[in-house]
Amino acid sequence: MATSGRCIRHGRFEVMASSNITRRMMTLAGLTALGWTGTSLAQSLPQQQDQEQPRAKKEFNLGLGVAYVPTFQGADGYRMVPLPSIDISIGRFFVNLRNGVGLKVVETRNVTLGASLSWTPGYRGRDVPDGIGRLSTGLGARAFGSLSGGGFIATLGATQGLAGGTGGLIADASLSRPVMLTRQLFVIPTVGITWANEQHQDRYFGINASQALASGLPEYHLDPGSKDASASITLNYRMTPRLNLTLSGGSTVLLGDAKDSPLVEDDTTFSAFFAFSYRFGR
Repeated sequence: MATSGRCIRHGRFEVMASSNITRRMMTLAGLTALGWTGTSLAQSLPQQQDQEQPRAKKEFNLGLGVAYVPTFQGADGYRMVPLPSIDISIGRFFVNLRNGVGLKVVETRNVTLGASLSWTPGYRGRDVPDGIGRLSTGLGARAFGSLSGGGFIATLGATQGLAGGTGGLIADASLSRPVMLTRQLFVIPTVGITWANEQHQDRYFGINASQALASGLPEYHLDPGSKDASASITLNYRMTPRLNLTLSGGSTVLLGDAKDSPLVEDDTTFSAFFAFSYRFGR
């Protein structure tokens, strides 16, 4: 077991990559970028303190939280959103907020590879200028992987929209370093970056001819490229062997064409997440 102030051993931790809280939401898009990476990882930390404990075949971390997020990515307005805290693992099957519902195809001490179905965030019509219209929440196919070593956890993932949402492709990468401050308190700093293809960029941040006519904003079209960069920090306090308190906060900065969109009111946004969760199982 690591001592106070040193990075804990985490080769077997499941990492779900803020960002992308977690990526990516933070509108709920903000929690994705903020660090579902850190938030999801925090839920699994306490049960990993005892390295002699065998890995449970069935693990259930369930709870309730509240998120403070921008109304859409690039908004200057914020709202409070109640959110569940979910991290379920049954063999190779999992359910969590970052990667959705899927299977871990490869799972070793240092490497995890998986595939899943996950949701992709949209925005409400009332949160964007009149004439732009709403963007529905969508369903996407996701592939992801994580690699741990040297005290760090690197993650990489990609989500292709299948139904609803933008229908575009988003790729995300993050780097975390979990640290045990005490036997009950963990801190997880995370940095991340997100890339998007033209379809996602244009559908989320662009303005077509009909929207320009209805809203009075100029037409705007985007190229594929880096969409945003984020930094977050997550604190997890083990109140009891099964009850955990998680607090996460961070900032996301829009990049490239997304930053210059007429829809963007503030290219730097902040988000926070607070939750209690209870671990069931062995």
